[in-house]
Amino acid sequence: MSQLTFNLMPERKIWSVGELTARIRDLLARNFTDILVQGEISNFRPAQSGHFYFTLKDEKAQVRCVFFKNQQRGMKFRPEDGLKAIVRGSVSVYEARGEYQIYVESLEPAGIGALQLAFEQLKKQLEAEGLFDPARKKELPLLPQRIGLITSPTGAAVRDVVRILRRRFPNVHLTLYPVRVQGEGAAAEIVEALKYFNRKRGADVILLVRGGGSIEDLWAFNEEVVARAIFASLIPIISGVGHETDFTIADFVADVRASTPSAAAELVVQTRREFDRHIADLQETLGQRMRYRLSVLSRRVHELSARRAFQRPRDLLRQQRQRADEMTSRLTHGLRSRLEQARKRFTLAHVRIVSFDLRAKIGRMHIRLERIAAELGVRGDRLLRAKRERLERLRLQLDERSPLRVLERGYAIATDAAGNVLRSAEQIALGDSIIVQLHRGRVTAEVKKKESGN
Repeated sequence: MSQLTFNLMPERKIWSVGELTARIRDLLARNFTDILVQGEISNFRPAQSGHFYFTLKDEKAQVRCVFFKNQQRGMKFRPEDGLKAIVRGSVSVYEARGEYQIYVESLEPAGIGALQLAFEQLKKQLEAEGLFDPARKKELPLLPQRIGLITSPTGAAVRDVVRILRRRFPNVHLTLYPVRVQGEGAAAEIVEALKYFNRKRGADVILLVRGGGSIEDLWAFNEEVVARAIFASLIPIISGVGHETDFTIADFVADVRASTPSAAAELVVQTRREFDRHIADLQETLGQRMRYRLSVLSRRVHELSARRAFQRPRDLLRQQRQRADEMTSRLTHGLRSRLEQARKRFTLAHVRIVSFDLRAKIGRMHIRLERIAAELGVRGDRLLRAKRERLERLRLQLDERSPLRVLERGYAIATDAAGNVLRSAEQIALGDSIIVQLHRGRVTAEVKKKESGN
């Protein structure tokens, strides 16, 4: 008769921490993918690797978020504490700490456009650095002979500017540097155009213009590289971007802001009109003073000629008239001489500006840079060689102290089935399986006999 055996104790599943965390991770990964979560950013911390770590919270709860660097491409603004934001991503578990967190794939501000936020952040940063300071803005030249124009060659802005300058300033030398004014790469082309005019000294004033559009269309003029290139320019810059209600970062940094491209051209023409008006005022003032002087002298001659003491009033009158003619001639000659001296000083200054060349200085700096680079290379090779030698010494020391060397001499390491090293016979019982690690390979044995020793 066979004997039946019943096991009334239920079998218990014992989880390891790692198994439990992995199971929770899988559940979250399956059920919370491509989700949108809104909250307030706090504890924002950028890592040296470029990754962003922050907490997204509301009045009831909070969750940790990770925004890896490779997911940040195309983001115009920078997250900061207190920003209301919407994140898109998936939920998983960071097993090392057993914390669930959102792996962010995209981030956008809540209630305000990303571009508008980026605009406000960059404006605040550049204003704090002093790029908008009115004290550093350059005055426009009174009579510019060469005007640089940076804009699209096919837009309406270039036609408006050329039309106004040709009609009111026909003898000006206008140089157009064609660039893209929107889209990928437009900011880089604008920066290169500004560098070109400053490098060649090819203009007395620069017009940076573009027609109206949305904030996306005008974004090239809100790029930080464009703002810093305008700030670094040695030539005065007039910005005329968009319509009268449009404002860009370039407008704040430029020396003069015009409401439209046509208004930018009018500003240049206005300086010419002011110069012509100044010359006309000088001519009128000079004529009035000369007429007044002649009137005073003529009245004095008449007074003297009326006196009885003068026997030859006609001769005295002739002398006074001749003296008045001489003074008029001297005054005219003096004015011409001063104008000629001013013209010579202007020509000399113009020649010096045109002949100024930075190529020699750049060549010396390039040679010095090459010498420093060579020295750094030699030092780097020497340091790398020393590190390698130290690594080899440490490797030899580690190899000499390795437990495997002990096994080579005939010793063995015994462990139980869980991998714990056996140091005493009390750690095992009869029938247990043990694993013996030899120098080459390992064997599994079952305990048949056990002896304890002191």
